[in-house]
Amino acid sequence: MKISATIITFNEADNIRAACESVAWADEILVVDSRSTDRTREAAAGCGARVVERDWPGFAAQKQFAADSASHDWVFSLDADERVSEELRASVLALRGADESRLAGGYRVARRSFYMGRWIKGGGWYPDYQLRLYDKRRGRWEGAHVHESVKMTTGARVETLGGDLLHFSVRDAAHHHRMIGERYAPLAARQMFEAGRRTTPLRIAAAAPAAFVRSLVLKGGFRDRLAGLAIARFAAHHAFLKHLMLWEMQKGDE
Repeated sequence: MKISATIITFNEADNIRAACESVAWADEILVVDSRSTDRTREAAAGCGARVVERDWPGFAAQKQFAADSASHDWVFSLDADERVSEELRASVLALRGADESRLAGGYRVARRSFYMGRWIKGGGWYPDYQLRLYDKRRGRWEGAHVHESVKMTTGARVETLGGDLLHFSVRDAAHHHRMIGERYAPLAARQMFEAGRRTTPLRIAAAAPAAFVRSLVLKGGFRDRLAGLAIARFAAHHAFLKHLMLWEMQKGDE
């Protein structure tokens, strides 16, 4: 069982070295870079990664290109702001000695996020399972704009690995606010619009309080104290903004 670790990047000079080091156990590290203007490519190459430049086609398409370009059939997909924990590394390496006929088609891992100085437990942020290790002959990346994921072929078995994938996506409150306004809400609104979903003023009004209660109470965000409150508040902002942007798209389409 040989594994290619794939990472897609754009201006990730501050992250790429640590990401590559966390998958140094892989038989290959492949970085697909969307023409970064910083030193991402140089830093990745300095870690021994094979670097390919390619224009940005979207998350799912770029990750699928990385898988198609990988030298090995088994792929571990990592984002530049993620790190493989020691326990997860041990779980992956334990598979190498297994009989390949007994391997699942893919393996999902729990992702744990670091936010406001603590590892988050609730709010829907943990365990946040992600299918990241898979046989590319039996799985492909799908997703129009956001929440891309690996779709396994019918009958392919998926199992769960021990250990966490460590996520360092949000630097501070200002960064979190920008991510929602500039990336997640517009992309989510576009995805809903293209899927034929429509909203109303009532849904716009209800989206934020519903998201807040769901994150803070129903998903246990209160366990994370102030961080949980912040996550719930930003979840509410995201829900309101994506519905408002969807409303604008609807009106522009009339």
